[in-house]
Amino acid sequence: MEAQSGEESAAKTPIPPTAVLPTTQPTAALFTGIMESSEGKAVVPNMNANDDELGPLKEISARGRLPLKDRSDSIVPTEGHEGILIAPKLYKGQTVAVYTSGGDASGMNSAVRSVVRMGLYLGCQVYFIYEGYQGMVDGGEYIKEAEWDSVSDIIQKGGTIIGSARCKDFQERAGRLRAAENLIKKQITNLVCIGGDGSLTGANLFRQEWPSLVQELFESGRITKNETELCRNIQIVGLVGSIDNDFCGTDMTIGTDTALQRIIDAIDSVVSTAHSHQRTFVIEVMGRHCGYLALVAALASEAHFCFIPEWPVPVDWPAVLCHKLQVMRNEGSRLNIIIVAEGALDRDGKAITANQVRDVVKQQLHYDTRVTVLGHVQRGGSPSAFDRLLGCRMGAEAVLALMEMTPDSEPCVVSIDGNAIVRVPLMQCVHRTQAVQKAMETHDWDTAVKLRGRSFQRNLETYRLLTKLEPKSDKPANEPSYNVAVINVGAPAGGMNAVVRSFVRMGIHRGCKVYGVRNSFEGLANGDLKEMSWKDVNGWVMHGGSFLGTKKQLPEKNMSQVAATMEKFQIHGLLIVGGFEVFFNLIIFENK
Repeated sequence: MEAQSGEESAAKTPIPPTAVLPTTQPTAALFTGIMESSEGKAVVPNMNANDDELGPLKEISARGRLPLKDRSDSIVPTEGHEGILIAPKLYKGQTVAVYTSGGDASGMNSAVRSVVRMGLYLGCQVYFIYEGYQGMVDGGEYIKEAEWDSVSDIIQKGGTIIGSARCKDFQERAGRLRAAENLIKKQITNLVCIGGDGSLTGANLFRQEWPSLVQELFESGRITKNETELCRNIQIVGLVGSIDNDFCGTDMTIGTDTALQRIIDAIDSVVSTAHSHQRTFVIEVMGRHCGYLALVAALASEAHFCFIPEWPVPVDWPAVLCHKLQVMRNEGSRLNIIIVAEGALDRDGKAITANQVRDVVKQQLHYDTRVTVLGHVQRGGSPSAFDRLLGCRMGAEAVLALMEMTPDSEPCVVSIDGNAIVRVPLMQCVHRTQAVQKAMETHDWDTAVKLRGRSFQRNLETYRLLTKLEPKSDKPANEPSYNVAVINVGAPAGGMNAVVRSFVRMGIHRGCKVYGVRNSFEGLANGDLKEMSWKDVNGWVMHGGSFLGTKKQLPEKNMSQVAATMEKFQIHGLLIVGGFEVFFNLIIFENK
């Protein structure tokens, strides 16, 4: 039963509970602590088969973020040493080498720079291995000592200054034997490998074979007894450099954020021409067998449809797609954006290409439809601020991890968990990454999504909810109705509109009446509230500033008017989006 209006209600409405959301990034999980059942338990959206035209999505985020020890699907990390003072020259006499392998990614140079300078700070001798495993096999001038100035002025450069190349020689034991000999001649016993799962798997195999390689080299007279004793063991730490973000065990890989920014910039540019000519654009993005780039780009750009390999569309996807596009055009939309991951599939495992999608739209709807393949523009160019910092943090931790290893230590990968730099077991991550591909090969889509991790699952759930064609309320019949409001406070910030859009649509989906408060607390005091509909927030994500309006002001002098507005509109919950002013406002709310 819906709440009565303020004029009809006899009881006064108290100042509502508030949720504070700093202006960082949008989220659909905004109701914890605001919406509760009659038993006092948090209400969780009930996703079922009727909820999404693409089929059921099993509950994936209802339990929230569990402690590490309780997360059975997680690779449990070991804490890193960020924030701990490390003495200089602590590991004088040690030797470290760094190389990049596989596809390049923006931010690799930042990691290389960090490895070199952290190694030198600790007193190590540091080497570059040029051209990845090929340089390791060829030796000679491909393995050179690095100095402090060797990595000056590279943090802003894309790609990798030490090169990367595919190496068939390293796939054979004879090639690995030559690589071991070249490293032993330089007394290199610590390696930092920057690359994807294939490169890291090769590094682990190299480490496993190392004792036998050393023995074979000694017996054949290619190394001396002294060299054998000095280089009896080798330690390896991996940094994941990949734009695909397809490696399990880390929230982000080096290069992903930059690639994502390239995609968003391209979509923003395409939108203007699509709007002018009422066109449909099919954007093909990279990612191989991982749909992360396509999914997050779709979420960040309000794309109308998204094809990814982990959660494929049904076999009758042409009908589903065309119905959705047609409804949106009938409602006044002048354009449609469709994002296709290069590894997209349908539920039978058949490949879906951007050209296929274009042909379906042109033939069935007769829309002017174009394909844009972004290609290697996603891989190159200057790294984003995030990737520069990520490379710096991971590189420094990698050197410390190497220095602390013993002959019995397991190879590890330096990763990011939340905002913490941590260490995780290398092969455990590799096996889980490979398990995703196996799950997709057997069409076990639920397992594939789960193995991608919590972040991927939440992004998928959020995208599917926020891009619906105004779904029916998911509120159980016996659950009370709520009125909620959202207000922006303080200086405008990019992302405010995205937060409001998510809040509005999640609220409507849960059966709430959602109000947008115009012009901050001044509007709240004056009763300037608008009941928001699903369509009201179309196209909000890509715009900066605040469509609701925001001001730097405190409600202290207008609290009686604010309370009257709350009573009039029967507001049960208020989301305040802003900066530090929000916390002052909450103190005022608490005291009043």
